Amino acid sequence: MDKICRKVAIVTDNPGWHGKQLKKSLKDHGINSDYLSLTNCLIKITGDICDIKLPGFEELPLGVFVRGVPGGTLEQVIFRLDLLHGLHDLGVTIFNSPKSIERTVDKPLTSILLSRAGLPTPRTWICETTCQANEILERESKNNKKIVLKPLFGSQGIGMHLIDQKTGLVHDEKFAGIYYLQEFIERKNNGFRDIRVLVIDGVAKAAMTRCAQNWLTNRAQGANCEPLELNQDLSQLSETACRVLEIDYAGVDLVEDKYGAFHIIEVNSIPAWYGLQKVVDFNIADCLIESFIKSIAKNNSLLLCSN
Repeated sequence: MDKICRKVAIVTDNPGWHGKQLKKSLKDHGINSDYLSLTNCLIKITGDICDIKLPGFEELPLGVFVRGVPGGTLEQVIFRLDLLHGLHDLGVTIFNSPKSIERTVDKPLTSILLSRAGLPTPRTWICETTCQANEILERESKNNKKIVLKPLFGSQGIGMHLIDQKTGLVHDEKFAGIYYLQEFIERKNNGFRDIRVLVIDGVAKAAMTRCAQNWLTNRAQGANCEPLELNQDLSQLSETACRVLEIDYAGVDLVEDKYGAFHIIEVNSIPAWYGLQKVVDFNIADCLIESFIKSIAKNNSLLLCSN
């Protein structure tokens, strides 16, 4: 690989355990890296070729591993994604790509793309007016059925509510004027569990079951992680979802309904893997970094050919 002396940027505002794992794995592969917050970057349009300034990087990074894009106002989020798009257009390998991140951080777009590809995903309604949302809730929550109300942007189960005709619509600090309503999938034996599948380079690598005491099955909400052997159905569904979203790696969340059918709930382009690491026998960070390095090498080869 050319210019191995160039550093990799690990984009995160809070490196934590995951950032340390990535940094160590890069070091083990002979590559230096620094953490980078998109909030500290600068776009400087003065005629220079390198119009994106990254603190701590005198030259463009060898690659960018996106570990987190901080939330903020719509303008701030767009600016941060513009930085990634700008680096990508300059030939820098972004992992995952800005396009993939945009597709998956936007829950309505993810749902549309999965559904149009014929993949099983819960019935979903997205609207802006309270009148429409109330009509949907009244119609779809008959016979004691429940609906999940989710924030458009969010993770770790924060801002999610299980609603019915008794609770009505719920508004909290995460509500941003758009109703994302999704049918609640009843699990086998009325249990509270879902499945996370890790896909890297288009291949399902590992899976776990997350078991909880209530309907929120995120590890961050207290769910227990248990190993799960991948089967053909889980692997095929997860891999197809990643192909549809054109994503390098992802955490695909699925639930198995009471009839044994799988439904794709979410595809996460910046997945955490702390819980999954506890139940697998390989180093996930190493697997991710090996894929990242392969992408850098492929991208550099294409750039050399084009020049």
